[in-house]
Amino acid sequence: MLRPVAFVGEVVLAATRGGAFRARDFNRVLADAGARALPIVTVVNMLVGAILAFVGAVQLVKFGAGIFVADGVAIAAAREMAAVITAVVMAGRTGAAFAAELATMQANEEVDALKVLGIDPIAWLVLPRVLALILMLPLLYAYGVATGLFGGFLVGSTMLQVSPAAYFDRTLNALSWAHLGLGLSKSFAFGVLVALAGCYCGLTAQRHAAGVGLATTRAVVIGIVGVIALDAVFAICANALNI
Repeated sequence: MLRPVAFVGEVVLAATRGGAFRARDFNRVLADAGARALPIVTVVNMLVGAILAFVGAVQLVKFGAGIFVADGVAIAAAREMAAVITAVVMAGRTGAAFAAELATMQANEEVDALKVLGIDPIAWLVLPRVLALILMLPLLYAYGVATGLFGGFLVGSTMLQVSPAAYFDRTLNALSWAHLGLGLSKSFAFGVLVALAGCYCGLTAQRHAAGVGLATTRAVVIGIVGVIALDAVFAICANALNI
């Protein structure tokens, strides 16, 4: 139980010391966690926005309030869905990649070689991956909000026959900085969680092929369950603070 806490402490100490890592490695991880994740983030968030609009339309149309689908999609995407869905996608994509890569290095004794050379594996391997997700996940969240709103707009303007101008106006009225700030803060926390889970599972993997697979599975499970649990904590805190 203390091992994950010690790992988090080592990462914090490496960050405060300004751990050295190669800019080339950081740029590669940054591209993997950012630009290369855009297609799947686009598809998933757009479909989630469309689903939210469909579900809202089924009920609201009965009361002649179909225009308020825009409000529901905007608030749900900004507060919850864009941050959570993007984090879950990144846990299954990038978190698993972190775990597989570091577990393979562990199995090939490359991590031990770094220690023999006097290089801190935490600063060299973990820190750039954590920083990459901290930087990229908020940007992906903002992009996810935009694509989710677009998915809801497609459904609202076709299924409900709402004019694009009216839908756009209701969306802007529903969005607020409080909703966006809450979602953005979630994305920061989710980025740290997914990166730490992937790196921890990778560095603690057993030194054989089955260990690599097990580490990857653990990273995905811990990442997804952790994101949902952390989102519940955010929901309780937001309710207590009337956000």
